[in-house]
Amino acid sequence: MSATDQPIRIATRGSALALAQAHGIADACRAAFPNLRFEIKIIKTTGDKLQSVPTSASVQPPVKGLFTKELEVALLNREADLAVHSLKDLPTELPDGLTLAAVTKREDVRDVLIYRDAEFPFRTPHSALRNSEKRGLKPHATIRDFPTGATIATSSTRRQAQLLALRSDLKLIPIRGNVGTRLRKLAERAELDGLVLAAAGLNRLQVRISADGKVSRGEGASSSTEVPQGLLASPLALEEMLPCVGQGAIGIEARCGDERIAAICQRLNHPETLACVTAERAFLRGMGGGCLSPIAALAENAEDRLRLRGVSFQNGRIRRGEVTGFPDEADAIGGRLASELK
Repeated sequence: MSATDQPIRIATRGSALALAQAHGIADACRAAFPNLRFEIKIIKTTGDKLQSVPTSASVQPPVKGLFTKELEVALLNREADLAVHSLKDLPTELPDGLTLAAVTKREDVRDVLIYRDAEFPFRTPHSALRNSEKRGLKPHATIRDFPTGATIATSSTRRQAQLLALRSDLKLIPIRGNVGTRLRKLAERAELDGLVLAAAGLNRLQVRISADGKVSRGEGASSSTEVPQGLLASPLALEEMLPCVGQGAIGIEARCGDERIAAICQRLNHPETLACVTAERAFLRGMGGGCLSPIAALAENAEDRLRLRGVSFQNGRIRRGEVTGFPDEADAIGGRLASELK
């Protein structure tokens, strides 16, 4: 078999969300290059292994490459040709020999607040807790509608910092597991009042939010994505919760100098999104942060200009800023905002 006849291997994590993203990329590749063969290669990462560690355990995961390192090793060893990442997980500094070859069109960048419906009769026969102890809220609730001292589950330091900036009385606790597991924990555990997840991940998993705020499982949802009844959701306004750098975008990593793969990535790339995430990643890099840092940023295209907003909660200080510039200056725009906030 010649090199041109060999299948192009797309590396991905094995979670339901990662597989949904990888299969979406594979479908786009097949549509654009019908004469080529594409295969999915599932690789377990350090981050996947840590998902099974109890949240009470004293574990300090590595800051960089938590969900990407093993995929990058496969690329460097030529065991894979493309690696598909949630761009928010991809460190701003890549290993020698690898490049961010493409970025797909961005999904909804917002975070979503999920909570129990006050009118739904939750029943958990295996729980020692009474149903009456499970608090709920009305549809379209905001973070300000939660009771004093409410408990919100999120493992993101970025979300935690912004939630506390809005409501210093909130109790924030970590949570692990895939989307379905987190939704089930919220439905079953009376001590939890709410949960924050990314809208993009819910959309890609076919988890639907109706006009009246009800959360349900869409027709195309994976059987592994459990969506309990009786949950409601409200998107958090960007003025309240800026997203993680790169949130909502899929990044495709490849080897430098591989012209065959570069041609494929060029067809997958969305230039407007690439300019936005380039500015955001330059800002994060300039701040000296990683994907686990309490830093948020969002760049948006407005006609021929790029607007970048950022916030940092590093060292216990809240610093916010905004800069604008031309899209072809995206990297410099991110660096300029970092200089202003530092």
